[in-house]
Formats: sequence, structure tokens, C-alpha cells
Amino acid sequence: MEKFQSVLNLHLKHHSALGYGLVTLLTAGGERVFSAAVFQCPCSATWNLPYGLVFLLVPALALFLLGYVLNARTWRLLTGCCARGARSRSCGAALRDAVVCAQLSAAAAVAPLTWVSVALLGGAFYECAATGTGPLARRLCRGRDPTCEAQLPGAPCGQAQASDAQALLKELKAQSQVLGWILIAVVIIFLLIFTSVSRCLSPVSFLQLKFWKIYLEQEQQILKTQATEHATELAKENIKCFFEGSHPKEHNTPTIKDWQQISSLYTFNPKEQYYSMLHKYVNRKEKSHSIRSNEGDAVIPVLGFVDTPGMNISPELCPY
Repeated sequence: MEKFQSVLNLHLKHHSALGYGLVTLLTAGGERVFSAAVFQCPCSATWNLPYGLVFLLVPALALFLLGYVLNARTWRLLTGCCARGARSRSCGAALRDAVVCAQLSAAAAVAPLTWVSVALLGGAFYECAATGTGPLARRLCRGRDPTCEAQLPGAPCGQAQASDAQALLKELKAQSQVLGWILIAVVIIFLLIFTSVSRCLSPVSFLQLKFWKIYLEQEQQILKTQATEHATELAKENIKCFFEGSHPKEHNTPTIKDWQQISSLYTFNPKEQYYSMLHKYVNRKEKSHSIRSNEGDAVIPVLGFVDTPGMNISPELCPY
């Protein structure tokens, strides 16, 4: 049990890094399986380019969209937005939404960039697409065998009889791998710069960030426990009244407006120290006061983790 608890604590502390690592490994493994088992270059001057580009870019696009779907902040931002669309919105709120969308896009880009990088390192997709590109084929075959350009599309399948056309595959694979490593280097440099700048601009200290994450874990566990108990009591009361034909007792359940306010995206205000929208809601000055957008509120990139936890941590797994 102690070992299991240690593994669970490690997951809770580093769930973001572990999640991105798992996504990267699965994407890289999926690309290798796809390349070996599914991809078959048609070796045609007409189809090589579109076929290679489809295998290189369409899965990347699908993974990018899937990244949006699996991100909890996406649904925090979208749920109920059409119902609220009729009301006027300030420029500040629109700007905050734009910042959140940029952060969502950056997080969703991890898997597709991994796919493209691994595909370029493998070289098969690039070789197929490049041999079907007329201008590139003419440039590669310049000064070589006269039949090189005509036979180049068949080179990925070993159909090219000209030795020059077959030898060009090594050059194309080298180009593909160089592009793959350049893409990996650019992504790593960008992540390093973004992480460093966001941490540098953090309004709170390193230890307070650690405390903040601990608070959110506890808040989500207790919220799930209390919500389960309240929902169970309400369901039991309704079912009891249904069979007995009586009127139910009054239960204090949060209103639609209450749920909407604590479900909105977190914004930081240096004048007020709140660790979540729930914390901000229970400390509001007036019951009719909205906590969604106040003067001085801002979206801080380093605090993006506040919106990611959901009611998905089972309290039974954390008995100690």
C-alpha cells in the first residue's frame, strides 16, 4: 500500500509532465507502427506528393484537434458560451479568452509536433512526397542520368533502374532527418524560453506555487466527496417521495448562476489572493456580485494549472 501511495503521489505531483511524456511516447510509437504497417508509397508521379503529405500532416491535424478535446480548459471555456454570447463582453474578457486559446493551442501542439518530428526522422513520408514533386525532382536530377527525373517517383519502391535515382533516396532521407532534428531543436528552444519567461513573470514564489497545487488537489478531492454525498441524499429523497407520494424536503443546492461562476476560467488579481474560482466565490463581498471579470484580473500562463484539475480524483485512493 505504501508503494502504491508513493506512485500515486508521484502522479499527482507530476501529472502534467507524465501526461505529456506519455502522449509523446504513444505518438512516436503510433507513427512507427503506421509507417511500417499502413504506409505504402504508390510510387506514382501523380500520387506520391499528396499521399506522402496526407500521411505526414493529416494525423498531425487529428492529434492537434484531439489535444483540444482532451483539455479540460477547452470545455471550461466553451461550456455555456453560446448562452452567454448575447450579453456584451468587455475587451479585457475577450483578450483573456484569446490568451487562454493560445495556451490551449500550445498544449495541443505537443502530439502533432511529435508526430511530424518522428515521421521526418524516419524519412519514408518525406521521400515519397519529395519524389512526386516536379520542381524538386528537376533540381535533384540536374546533371545526372537523363532518365533520372522520370524514374525518380518509382525509387521509394525500388523500381528505378537508373542508379542516380536510387542514390537520391539517401539524399532525400538525409534532408528529412535534418529537418526533423531542426524541428525538435526549435520546439525545445521555444519551450525553454516560454517556460523561463512565464516563471520569471510569475506573481507568486516557487514555494507558494507548490502550496497552490496542494490546495487544488485537496479542494478537488473534498469537492467530489461533498458533491457525491449531496447528490446521493437528493436522489434518495426524490426516489423516496416518488414511491410514497409525498413532497420532498428542501435541499440547499447551488443555483445555475453559482455553478457558472465557479466553472469559469481562473483569473489572477494581485489585490486578492484566491487559489481557485471556488475560493474566490465563497469570499465575494456580496451574494449578487459576479466574480468572473473584475478590474485588474489577468490570465497568468504559469497559473494555467488552476483550470486543469477536474473532479476525477477518487478519495478512496488517498486514505492517508
